[in-house]
Amino acid sequence: MKHQPCRDALVLAAICSLWVPRAADAAAEPSADELATKLANPVANMISVPLQLNWDSGLADDGLGQRWLLNIQPVVPISLNDKWNVISRTILPLASESDVVPGIPHESGLGDTTQSFFFSPKEPVGGWILGAGPAFLLPTATETALGSGKWGVGPTMVALKQTPTGWTYGLLWNHIWSFAGSSNRADVSSTFLQPFVAKILGQGVTATANLESSYDWEGKHWVVPMNLTVTKVSKWGSQRVSFGGGVRYYFESPAGGPSWGLRAIVTLIFPQ
Repeated sequence: MKHQPCRDALVLAAICSLWVPRAADAAAEPSADELATKLANPVANMISVPLQLNWDSGLADDGLGQRWLLNIQPVVPISLNDKWNVISRTILPLASESDVVPGIPHESGLGDTTQSFFFSPKEPVGGWILGAGPAFLLPTATETALGSGKWGVGPTMVALKQTPTGWTYGLLWNHIWSFAGSSNRADVSSTFLQPFVAKILGQGVTATANLESSYDWEGKHWVVPMNLTVTKVSKWGSQRVSFGGGVRYYFESPAGGPSWGLRAIVTLIFPQ
């Protein structure tokens, strides 16, 4: 009996050794607000896979056309050394259009892919988070109306600030020129300009406003939708996710372009 306290102590130590690492892991797990702050940063050091579903209305000359567009947008950071990351951002669109192209009641398939690489310092420069690199246009469209039929390349950059009070604001830009592809298709010279602002509201909730502006230098026209969205970081089982949605209004679009739309977003998050 005199050895019983020793055995009890050993059992208690074994239980503690199992519990303490789990408690430490839970404490080390990033909070919902921390993950929301990273998601507001286009070049954050975190793997994420946004699934962005857009519905646009008011297309075609009669205003009766509709378009569904699912953008699959994986973001993968790669550490180059102690000072630099390269952030891979892909936009793979799946589109479905109804009554948009005269004589074609419905068309659906894969659109052109945009692949960007941002070389980004791991630490802010003068308080600014920066990234710059090349952007590529890949003619992956499965239907003529859903793509350009051209290969393209150009520069891209992002600059943003994040404040201790939960604000993120900045600008994402690229310009792509075509250099090869179908000779029967128009050349591509397109500028994309996205000013954005986001506010972390607490408990993983973020309100965001942005302008996804683009100018077609060949067609001489702007497309300027404003997006207003609210998202929330949560958990589905063991998977961290952000989900939400919002509305978009087109301040400018070419003849036959959309007038307004809706957006739903589900982002799979993989904290490192």
